[in-house]
Amino acid sequence: MREFIGGMGLLGRGFAYWRRRPGLMALGLIPAGIVAAVLLAGLIALGVALPGLTVAITPWADGWPGLWATVVRVTIGTAMVGAALVLVAVSFTALTLIVGEPFYDRIWRSVERDLGDAEIDADAGFWRSVRDGVGLFLRGVLVAVCAALVGLIPVVGGVLGAVLAVLLTGWLLAEELSSRALSARGVQRAQRRVLMRANRARVLGFGVATQLCFLVPLGAVATMPAAVAGSTVLARSLLAKKPVER
Repeated sequence: MREFIGGMGLLGRGFAYWRRRPGLMALGLIPAGIVAAVLLAGLIALGVALPGLTVAITPWADGWPGLWATVVRVTIGTAMVGAALVLVAVSFTALTLIVGEPFYDRIWRSVERDLGDAEIDADAGFWRSVRDGVGLFLRGVLVAVCAALVGLIPVVGGVLGAVLAVLLTGWLLAEELSSRALSARGVQRAQRRVLMRANRARVLGFGVATQLCFLVPLGAVATMPAAVAGSTVLARSLLAKKPVER
């Protein structure tokens, strides 16, 4: 539990850069705001169409007693919303990192300089960001499907699906956000996964905190620059193999 809470605190250290580098962090709001507006429009459209969608995909429930038909359709609608939120969270991170590559690269480098590593191999490039973003999205689709299926469990499915979605999405976010700092130090993908599994509680703490902030209205926009800064601190703490400072 101490490591989990410490991982959450690393996001707090990222937010501290709003005080230390306000101008630089504000630049990170630009791509985040653009992507958030597009995805919010999609969520609103889903909300408007949801009643009709649940009826359209459950024609077999038309002959059921009114209460049972309503319960089934509400359950399916809840699962669809949960899956959509997972996809939005993952899509937001993937698209924002692609669109905002120059902005977040500057934030990451600033954190590295502050922490003592100004000269490292950090030429990730636009197309690498695209590749990583697509990979993150595809894994997010898998998480969304799993969360939606769990959400179909009567009574407890909604809660279990939400918890599963937050945990799995948090892990994906932490893995993707910290990949730049780790790759710049020559840590390859397979090595990164081994390193993160060895520090599972810390990684989950950071990822879950980030995901929960993303769920707050407009929270994703303000959190994204802090998440980039905090993930740099997370990566360094994993390589140092020391307990996080609280």
